Amino acid sequence: MKAYELFYREQGYSQIAGVDEVGRGPLAGPVVAAAVILREDFELLGMNDSKQLSETKRLFYSEEIKKQAISYGIGVVSHEVIDEINIYEATKCAMKEALEKLSPPPDYTLIDAMPLGHSEKECSIIKGDTKSISIAAASILAKVERDRMMREFELIYPGYDFQNNMGYGTKKHLEGLEKLGPCPIHRVSFAPVKSFFA
Repeated sequence: MKAYELFYREQGYSQIAGVDEVGRGPLAGPVVAAAVILREDFELLGMNDSKQLSETKRLFYSEEIKKQAISYGIGVVSHEVIDEINIYEATKCAMKEALEKLSPPPDYTLIDAMPLGHSEKECSIIKGDTKSISIAAASILAKVERDRMMREFELIYPGYDFQNNMGYGTKKHLEGLEKLGPCPIHRVSFAPVKSFFA
């Protein structure tokens, strides 16, 4: 999990940021990205891509990452912006926002899957959240933050089971959508939500 970080440290970089996002696929809510610069000696046994971890472990790791990181930043792009510019561009905006919150700024950036073009010194890694400890840390922070937001939305917009599905198109979510119609945080550009506006 540290191979990429070690390689770029050997090239002379010291502030290496990992970036990842959560929430590209849901029918509701924002897309959330996180960027993290870890210390060279950072160690958390069993840390992996956030999707591979239980919620309890994610919460534990999230607190430890925040305590031990040199810096971290969170970027949030709303459902309105997703509908306006598309999910791919919105994801890039969230990642850039997260990176811009880092202090000190990164001198090299490792990104999960997608090229970002935010700086000259970056590397896009397919399945990066399982290959880079920095990207894995970012995926955990982004997931914990977005899950927290979706639980709050459940209190404001009950009936879609947001606290369990986090906005993804599960059976209960689709049943709620059919019964209640879209709520204010649904992405109207995503099927089947957009069928309500046809």
